[in-house]
Amino acid sequence: MWRNPSHPDRPLHALVQPPGPALFTAIREALDGDGPAVLPLSPGHSTGAIASLRPTHADGQPLDGGAGVPDDVAVVIATSGSTGAPKGVMLSATALRASAAASLRRVEASKGDRWLCCLPVAHVSGLQILVRALLSGSEPIIHSGFDPHAVLSSGADHVSLVPTQLHRLVELGADLSVFRTILLGGATPRAGLLDQARDLGARIVTTYGMSETCGGCVYDGLPLYGVDLKIGDDGLIRISGAVLFSGYRFADPPMPLDGGWFVTSDLGELHGGRLRVLGRADDVINTGGEKVVAGAVTAVLATHPEVADVAVIGTPDPEWGEAVTAVVVPVSPDTPPTLSQLRAYCRDRLPPHAAPRGLRLVPQLPLLPNGKTDLMRLRAGT
Repeated sequence: MWRNPSHPDRPLHALVQPPGPALFTAIREALDGDGPAVLPLSPGHSTGAIASLRPTHADGQPLDGGAGVPDDVAVVIATSGSTGAPKGVMLSATALRASAAASLRRVEASKGDRWLCCLPVAHVSGLQILVRALLSGSEPIIHSGFDPHAVLSSGADHVSLVPTQLHRLVELGADLSVFRTILLGGATPRAGLLDQARDLGARIVTTYGMSETCGGCVYDGLPLYGVDLKIGDDGLIRISGAVLFSGYRFADPPMPLDGGWFVTSDLGELHGGRLRVLGRADDVINTGGEKVVAGAVTAVLATHPEVADVAVIGTPDPEWGEAVTAVVVPVSPDTPPTLSQLRAYCRDRLPPHAAPRGLRLVPQLPLLPNGKTDLMRLRAGT
């Protein structure tokens, strides 16, 4: 047992290793209280997180200047930092189990069903696959990376993927009915991807959530059991329930809540209890005195027949303050869409000020390890 009455803080062990049986055992012991809290980190992406989050140990070796976590914390997740510096999100065993149980209930998983983990466990999406396996009473199938052929032949009943991975499976034209459920999250899928996957037999469940909610807490627009949603006057999505995190490591205050609600950075709408995510509030572009939600423009441009992938950012502009700029991966590099074509396409679908005023063509969008578009790199022009 890790507990020591003379040291009320629980040790925090950074585990810098790829997914595997040892990591699964450490997470199980952290949830059961038989081991220290864990900070899972991917090899090659650990130095900054260890320096800023200051675990007590790294791969079993004590570290100078490390600090423990509150007694109820089982796991700390280092956020991806897609638009800013990463934070240490502290998750309790109670919250992780509540999230996993609600997920299993929604997808109607059976006891003993096998879950495939081909996502980094350093991110909450990969971590929760292992927690679902624990609650299912089954051994997870763990892959150290994503190989589409290995995924298809894994024998798993359920799998969690990001859109880039699903796209690669669709490209193979494989029979996706081999999985009872494909949970899809982490980013907005490109236009037509879900229909293509379903035509191949996939049962797709789209998810919305974040590290602070132990991963996906809204499936196909509807909150999981025990999760409540509302939209504030500022348009931001608010979430409450047993799946909420215990706070940010080294933050003051550690747990920023608004009357018991966690305020996300995402804008949304509720229609008949179903959530529609509009985009991140920090992705709002102020152009010529008008506010444009980058995600809304992205969703429209993604349906253009000559656009394979797209992200929308604001770029400095002396006249407009910020210019709406589309970063596009063309379907055919030899005949890419022009800016005038994209603006014309937006004319009947968006307000005039939301149409892009800039166009950047790229062979592919830069991605973070969790499958989200790396907006910081795009804004930096790299």
